[in-house]
Amino acid sequence: MSGRKEKLTIKQVAEAAGVARSSVSRAFSRPEMLSPETVRRVLEAAEKLGYVPNQTARALSTGRHGNVALIVPDIANPFFPPLIRAAQMEADRSDFCVFLGNSDEDPKQEDKLVGRFSGQVEGLILASSRLSDERIRAHAAQRPLVLINRDVEGIPRVLIDSGSGVREAVAHLAGLGHRHIVYVAGPATSWSNKQRRLAVRKAAERSGLKVDVVAAAVASYDAGREVVAAILATGATAAIAFDDLMAQGILGGLSDRKIRVPDQFSIVGCDDVLGAATYPSLTTVSNRSVEAGKAALSLLLELLQSQPVRDIRYVLDTHLVVRNTTILTASV
Repeated sequence: MSGRKEKLTIKQVAEAAGVARSSVSRAFSRPEMLSPETVRRVLEAAEKLGYVPNQTARALSTGRHGNVALIVPDIANPFFPPLIRAAQMEADRSDFCVFLGNSDEDPKQEDKLVGRFSGQVEGLILASSRLSDERIRAHAAQRPLVLINRDVEGIPRVLIDSGSGVREAVAHLAGLGHRHIVYVAGPATSWSNKQRRLAVRKAAERSGLKVDVVAAAVASYDAGREVVAAILATGATAAIAFDDLMAQGILGGLSDRKIRVPDQFSIVGCDDVLGAATYPSLTTVSNRSVEAGKAALSLLLELLQSQPVRDIRYVLDTHLVVRNTTILTASV
């Protein structure tokens, strides 16, 4: 049976489907050029005969590899796996394969990955890119490119507006009587970090709250734990962390010091990837990573279907999810 499959040709599939050989080729490489009925007939005939297209030959003849790349800064961060899975599922719907790269928060590594992937993929998605605007534009000039959580004018991008949820968080803390809060900052090159920091400052100003900023070395549990001393030294009674990982670390550091949460100190995270699993359960800003992954892949596929590049800025709003690190509920 395997020998028979290797000898099958486009001509045989075309005869079985009652279409031209060029239609068989297009059904696998450019289905958007054919009617849905023609594509269906070709695919059904190919499946019945056991025909599998040669991807390497198709790439050489058409320049279409059937692959796209998705690069993230930290694959271990629980924010990214749901985003990756959503992008893969969306790619599968169009028979694309997703190559995954992890830059480890290093712009040089990210740049290297883009370069290595470029010869094997038709387009790229950069999630929370640490590259400069100049390097992003340079890569976008070479291959269709979509950004997630990076706002570069002229490049299609999907943005999770955590600012709306952060503003709710500041208002929530003010309503609980806090007058002095801390923002625990994430990576300096992160667009989301800059957005959240600005949102905290503006919302605190409107609510008459004092704000200090404490910078963590990286966005991690250990980094959150290590900055607890600096947080407490400010005299603040509540903290908003860059993400849930750092917030969980802060919880651990406060527990080490026998500081009760939320009785003596309140904590808010961002991205809602650990909120329900911490103790106490973490008040945090909602997560839209699944929608972001799906939307970014859809935008990239539109570009690959010869759609003109437009200045698309797709924004996903967020909201505050109140749990037990800011206010004790009846279940506690």
